[in-house]
Amino acid sequence: MKIYDIAVVGAGPAGCMAAIQGAKQGKNVILLERNDKIGRKLLLTGNGRCNLTNTSSLKVFLEKFGRRGSFYRDAFSTFSNQDLMEFFKENDLKMKVEEEGRVFPITEKAESVVEVLIKVLNKYGVKIVCNYRLNHLNKSSKIFKLSSKEKELITARKVIIATGGVTYGFTGSTGDGLNMAELLGHNITELKPGGVPLRVREKWIHKLKGVTLMDVGLTIAYGGKKITLPRGNLLLTHFGVSGPVILDMSHDIINLWDEHGDLKLYIDFKPEEQRESLEGELIRDFQNNSKKILKNYLKKHLPNRTIEPILNTISLDPQKQLNQVSKKERLKLQEALKALPLTVTGHLPLDKAMVTCGGVSKKEIDPKTMESKLVSELYFAGEIISGCGGRGGYNLQQAFSTGYVAGCSAAAPEN
Repeated sequence: MKIYDIAVVGAGPAGCMAAIQGAKQGKNVILLERNDKIGRKLLLTGNGRCNLTNTSSLKVFLEKFGRRGSFYRDAFSTFSNQDLMEFFKENDLKMKVEEEGRVFPITEKAESVVEVLIKVLNKYGVKIVCNYRLNHLNKSSKIFKLSSKEKELITARKVIIATGGVTYGFTGSTGDGLNMAELLGHNITELKPGGVPLRVREKWIHKLKGVTLMDVGLTIAYGGKKITLPRGNLLLTHFGVSGPVILDMSHDIINLWDEHGDLKLYIDFKPEEQRESLEGELIRDFQNNSKKILKNYLKKHLPNRTIEPILNTISLDPQKQLNQVSKKERLKLQEALKALPLTVTGHLPLDKAMVTCGGVSKKEIDPKTMESKLVSELYFAGEIISGCGGRGGYNLQQAFSTGYVAGCSAAAPEN
């Protein structure tokens, strides 16, 4: 039976890059994919446009991966965002940079990215086997044996597992690789959703589905403590809230929710104004527009559809003239504009998340090589590694960088 130098399990961005680097160094590489074609999950990224990476500095990249982000220092240094862009440029795919440093293919099509990967895999002679669902993996006498659900046996000297997490299960990310890693003795950290919307209790929010609150301030409060989130747009949904800031910070918010229960989320509609300044503005406006109806006046401060629901929450009549609003009522309105409270009661399930936070413990992986510290010649790459980054191309860069390192390490000469 043929023994491959390297078997890569999972043909997403991490697996493809690992296979390419292994084969580029002259190794006989087989790439196993459970779907009928490679890169299925990649086609969904960036709403089908594929946010490949970000132009941010290494420091920002590490910060985006939280407390243990330094684990990726070697990987991001070895194969950086600039290296990734150069890789695609060399293979005739131009890039463009959009707001917040997000990098997309100029075609705005994820298919363009997958086509490049297929072209380069074929260029270096990687054997691609689709419809292969790994069922069993073990190692004996320095040789790995991989068998599929259909009992198709493959042998290899080294194995790279790049099967992703458990989000978008319909694309094949159902946790098979995590199960294999666990059977081989690895610790799998708790799987939690990353990049996921939050549920809130307030029913009036649910009725405002589709409304976006532009550039608002956001604060999370729990147990007498407060955390200020970045400013940004807040999308109201039929179950709660979403939007860039919520999706970016959801992993941290969920950890707080797991520990403390329901949280308070305060919305600041006037983040550029101090309370004293806003109070002065309201006093002047109420005096100068004394006959104006409150509902009409608030169009200056709030999206139209939110005005009556918010006034209802503080028991203020939308039809009141400004000269009829008492000082106590004005102060309540001022507080609603600066710190409107919502109650976070949970989040959408893991299968609705953009990424999986959790996976093979970083403590059991060598950050310089992506090799397992428990099983020699076994490597991990991509989302299967515990933890996740923020939105904006950071997670895809992690996949490509760890795949690159794993592929190069697996192909390196024996010591």
